[in-house]
Amino acid sequence: MRCWGAEAVTSLVKAALSHTYDPPLHQNLKLQTCILGPLQELSTIHQPDIRQRQLECILQILHNNGDKLVHGWPLVLGVIGAVTNDQGEKLIQTAFQSLQLVVTDFLPIIPCQYLQVCVEVAAKFGLQHQELNISLTSIGLLWNISDFFYQNRERIAKELESDLSENDSKKLGMPAFDSLWMCLYSKLGKLCVDQRPAIRKSAGQTLFSMISAHGSLLYKDTWQKVLWQVLFPLLADVQKLSSQASNVRDDAATGNILIHHSRDTAEKQWAETRVLTLAGVARTFNSKRRFLQPIGDFPRAWTLLLEYLETASLCQSAEVSLAALKSFQEILQISKDKPEDQKIEGLPQMAPPPEEVIHRTEDGKSNEQVQSNKLSSDVETEYDLSLWTAAWKVWLNIGTNSTKPPKVTNKSVKVYVPSQAFLTALIQTFPYLFEHIKPRFVTADLQKLSSVLQMALSVPVHGDASPFIIPSYPEITVTPLQEAVLQAMDVLIKAVHSGPEQMQSMYPDIYHQLLTYVEYGVRVPKYGQIEAKAFGTVKGPQVAWVTMNFVPFSEKCVEMVVDLYRITARHTAVINGHILENIIKAFRLPLSYKYGCPSPTTWMLVINSLLSILTIGLPVARKHESSFNGMWSELAQTFEEFLFSKSPSLPTLSVEDFQRDEAIDCKVVQLIRDDILSHTCSMPGDFVKKIMQLLNKGSIHATPSDQFIDTESSRKLREEFAKTCFETLLQFSFISKSQSEEGSITKVAVLSLLQRCQDVVKKYVEDERLSGKCPLPRPRLAEMASVLKAITTLISSLKKAPPGNVERGVWNQVIQLYPSLVDCTTSPSPSVCKALKDVLHEYKDLLQPLNTATQNGTV
Repeated sequence: MRCWGAEAVTSLVKAALSHTYDPPLHQNLKLQTCILGPLQELSTIHQPDIRQRQLECILQILHNNGDKLVHGWPLVLGVIGAVTNDQGEKLIQTAFQSLQLVVTDFLPIIPCQYLQVCVEVAAKFGLQHQELNISLTSIGLLWNISDFFYQNRERIAKELESDLSENDSKKLGMPAFDSLWMCLYSKLGKLCVDQRPAIRKSAGQTLFSMISAHGSLLYKDTWQKVLWQVLFPLLADVQKLSSQASNVRDDAATGNILIHHSRDTAEKQWAETRVLTLAGVARTFNSKRRFLQPIGDFPRAWTLLLEYLETASLCQSAEVSLAALKSFQEILQISKDKPEDQKIEGLPQMAPPPEEVIHRTEDGKSNEQVQSNKLSSDVETEYDLSLWTAAWKVWLNIGTNSTKPPKVTNKSVKVYVPSQAFLTALIQTFPYLFEHIKPRFVTADLQKLSSVLQMALSVPVHGDASPFIIPSYPEITVTPLQEAVLQAMDVLIKAVHSGPEQMQSMYPDIYHQLLTYVEYGVRVPKYGQIEAKAFGTVKGPQVAWVTMNFVPFSEKCVEMVVDLYRITARHTAVINGHILENIIKAFRLPLSYKYGCPSPTTWMLVINSLLSILTIGLPVARKHESSFNGMWSELAQTFEEFLFSKSPSLPTLSVEDFQRDEAIDCKVVQLIRDDILSHTCSMPGDFVKKIMQLLNKGSIHATPSDQFIDTESSRKLREEFAKTCFETLLQFSFISKSQSEEGSITKVAVLSLLQRCQDVVKKYVEDERLSGKCPLPRPRLAEMASVLKAITTLISSLKKAPPGNVERGVWNQVIQLYPSLVDCTTSPSPSVCKALKDVLHEYKDLLQPLNTATQNGTV
């Protein structure tokens, strides 16, 4: 009976619709309602067979009489949309066939006042859970509907306004056409938080593409509703549901389907949704900012968006945190049309936001859009600056909290450490943000930035990822993170150099930052309590954490220090900030390590850089003596620790490399000769004495260490270094043409040098006598040969000096050496004998007949 009743109703409805009426059926609203009403009432019956006949009837009506359903569309759409989740897959499929037919064939003839019903019905099919493909297809139908709205925007807007009463218009609070779009956006927003990942992804992509393509049609007040009724509620829901999602794999839900490990839990699937939503909202803020900024509460919206980005950036999902940073970059509005001279040199350009997903040929600009486009681009007001200041605070919060070392109480507990990709994106964001906040950037901001940069650099790499991140020999270069830090520092330096005097007071802080990085080349920073192995020491089984290789990064910082000092050496802030002293202190560390540095290129670069800086800085120091009082002792200590390093050279060091290193030592002595001893009158006496002691020590300290390879190979002695020290000592003492107080200091040094040589010679003779036929150790033979060569150089230099400049006491000391030298003639060492032969030849000019007046011991 039930089936017969349904058959009767559906047959009567189809027959009634096929009958010819006068006036025509499409003009008679009351008659259409009377005919279709009984068919709609069948929706209250839950029997599947009845509903099946009802829906089949609807499909036939659409095929046969769809063009006549003018005011009957609400009833037809109501029947289609009345299908619920619990009514079976077959009913849903039949109803959806009718909906597809409506959207593809009948949208142009449906009265505009019923279009919203069509949107609501299509969204219902997206929410049903019986058939996934139908939900996905319904989202595609919503996109088609939006495309239809855009193509026919003028007709639809005009009809809606004409059909809307004044009271209804006030209730809407927006133009009727905008209300239609709001319905579309709201329905898609609900689909974006569906339980099924595929639906969320499809709905999210459709929503943000729709806003990007068609958002220009909306009025300003409607944009406010889009923000507060669609976008921000969507962000809140996604954030909440993402945080509540399970991180345990549900095999029952996935069945036998293979799922990639990056999407095998609900938490990971919601992470993808969160990434998509953040990117979409950020892109909307960027590409539609000209519509959003005139809104009265835009600052509140901007702040709220930044809060969402900050929260997402600090979550422990690497995917979400990195995507949040990229969305943060998105809202910085890096324009693809930016003039070349305004681009930051050396920085990778961020991808410009897509203005439109679909390029239209028609002008879809509303009156509000035309007015918004008249906003002058040169109004970079205090209002804008406050927005970017808020962004800067968020960047600092992200940087500070994400790089904070975790508290490691139990080694077995897994700790979260930000990835190198995340840190790189974070630091890469700074230069662009800095362009907006530059007018308000003060020293306190620089110090906070420095803290973030230092902590980011100190973050280690997980052992499993280290082979893919840390460059290996011989291709050792800076990592992307280190490159980003260097670029950030370069941007800062350029801004400070070209900025006002107040900004140039930041020079000391910039130097401090660069010099800290220089230290990383030999002393790797620690990251809290995490135990990390140094780069290059990891062998065998993998370790948990590996530190980055800082050598190339540190060396680039050394070069930056030199370049910066060249242009700022005479700046008041640099002089008063004792920058030269700080540079010497920082350089002292790698110079004292010398052969102990992780890379030999480090100390070579540092010493050459120090010599370049001293060439520039010493004249400034002599001019401003009071500001450099503490520098001199630091410089003397640095010279001593470098020239007489406690780190022995490698046994495998070749003769050529040894001679290269010796030449560097000689360059240091030459700088002492040309730029220090030539101006001793303006330098502290203690410093000059210390320098003389160094030269004294160097003049006989020809071997770099006790571990000497071959004493027979004279090329392995620091002969040139000793000779340079001797010549420098003598040049600025009694041999010089002018007498001075400094000259007397040098005389004492030379006398003590002669005494020291005599002690070495006497000790050698005594030890050789005691050793009998057993030869002395090689280091002793090398030392003796070195001392003899030093005496040869000294006597030769003394003989070349003007007679009046050499005191008699010096000659007496030289002559007193002669008996001890004669005692050495029994030495079996070829190197000692050769050196002894040379020194005895120098005494030839000192031998002369006795004066007759002094014969027989009388005067």
